[in-house]
Amino acid sequence: MLKVAASVSVFFIGAGVADASMNKLHEPTIEQKDKQSPVFQRQKSHPSFSWDQSGPMSPILHPGSPRGAGMLSGSLRKIDGVMTAAIDNKLLPGAVVMVARKGHIVKHQAYGHAALYEDDHFTMMDKPVQMRKDTIFDLASISKLFTSTAVMKLYEQGAIDLDERVATYIPEFSQNGKEAITVKQLMTHTSGLPAWVPLYRMGENREDRLQIVFGHALQNQPGTVYTYSDLNMITLGAIVERISGKRLDEFVKETITDPLKMKDTMYNPPHSLKDRIAATEFQPWTDRGLVWGEVHDENALSLDGVAGHAGVFSTAEDLGKFAHMFLNDGRYGDKQILQPESVRLMIENQIPDFPGNDHGLGWELNQGWFMDALAEQTTFGHTGFTGTSIAVSKSNQTIAILLTNRVHPSRNQGSINPVRRAFARLTADAIPVNIPFKGKAWFSGYGDQLSRSLTAKVKNGSPETLTFETWYRTETNADYGLVEGSNDGINYTPISEQLTGSSNWAKHTMKLPEGITYVRFTYYTDSSVNGRGWYIKDISFQSADRMELKSEIYRDDGWELRND
Repeated sequence: MLKVAASVSVFFIGAGVADASMNKLHEPTIEQKDKQSPVFQRQKSHPSFSWDQSGPMSPILHPGSPRGAGMLSGSLRKIDGVMTAAIDNKLLPGAVVMVARKGHIVKHQAYGHAALYEDDHFTMMDKPVQMRKDTIFDLASISKLFTSTAVMKLYEQGAIDLDERVATYIPEFSQNGKEAITVKQLMTHTSGLPAWVPLYRMGENREDRLQIVFGHALQNQPGTVYTYSDLNMITLGAIVERISGKRLDEFVKETITDPLKMKDTMYNPPHSLKDRIAATEFQPWTDRGLVWGEVHDENALSLDGVAGHAGVFSTAEDLGKFAHMFLNDGRYGDKQILQPESVRLMIENQIPDFPGNDHGLGWELNQGWFMDALAEQTTFGHTGFTGTSIAVSKSNQTIAILLTNRVHPSRNQGSINPVRRAFARLTADAIPVNIPFKGKAWFSGYGDQLSRSLTAKVKNGSPETLTFETWYRTETNADYGLVEGSNDGINYTPISEQLTGSSNWAKHTMKLPEGITYVRFTYYTDSSVNGRGWYIKDISFQSADRMELKSEIYRDDGWELRND
């Protein structure tokens, strides 16, 4: 197990219980308006910028402070422990993280080494290269976002119809039952094409290999199955080239990266930048040895380093500009890169018939396996095989970028998805929840396979009703809260339905079964993803004549009293 700083875990949870007819907590009796409070035993954030209430956004990214962004510095500092532990446990040699909110860059830090090993036997270099904040990374599949954005540029020009058949633009694509596949199906990975083929072992040159893709047979009927496919994106890149008359790298540079002033973003970086580039894998099977300064993906290399599915190199700062543009409806500074309607199509779910695989036109949506507590319907992002990831919360105007060289010197060092989730979780935890009336609330905390209870005990009298206020964001139908009652403090039965998904602050009043003198709020999680958690405040009991009874918190079992 990866060891991290105190109170941070890089592994996660959920469990299930039987349904029953219970008090419906999703139907609150009173809605309470959120009000921001100072932070209890945590660094203060901005007095008004809280979860889902981020306030005005800067037109560009700029250095800022956690307080100015409405974030909590203590949670951001814990990211250091996660990265240090991942390096110490040899999951990755190094990383660069960047967190921004509302345009304020609140954390931008480098860890470990950009290049450390000579070969896959972990032979140390004579002169290892330290990671820098401006280290350039092979983004791997994050490159797909640039291809998709290029397609949308042509869509805005009227040169591409998203619902048009791909064969209209590439006639030879109509082979083997593919004549009806649309551009949108390529962008949402519902074309029916397989995930991958070893192009680098086929053909003699770039054009040969593109023709192999165009002629490849279907794996499934179009529109029936979601299959994340490099072939979709290779084809999209070729469409951009056919219509624009320019190679994909030229078109992306001209229409996206140059206008955004992404000066360190490119395909095929020159040798002069090698010392700034993070090394990737030692690949004896491609006769390349240590891959350092050229694209890691074998198929992208066989396509001359310029392909729709991989090939882009960039820095955390440049990628932040790209993400900020999407948060700002396609605008960065004084440049309108995309129209707001194009951004909407790219970051809203286009395939509701494939639950769990929410996808816009290019961006992946609401994917807790790497977004963790940032995951919501309004969160978009992507990952890359080399160890890169980006998660962008539209509702919180927050960008979380994690760039690593986890395949250096080998891809066989274990998954970094727990590290991705821990990073996203701490970013989410740095966004305070707005506790009503500047009060304190009990917080469930985070963790995997939790069964964590907050127990209240009535000290005198016989309660008839229970009143409390609550806010929660949990992994829907996997993690949940449950209110349980007992007459002896030992044997408990559920007295509410499961609270799962999301709810803003609301006050609930519920009738208690006769004889109940103990009530506990139990938070259950599964084995991986967490949401932002469960908050409870102002627990009180009333008698039949509506008199408030004395009560106390009898046991907290790891719950934390917070004043976010």
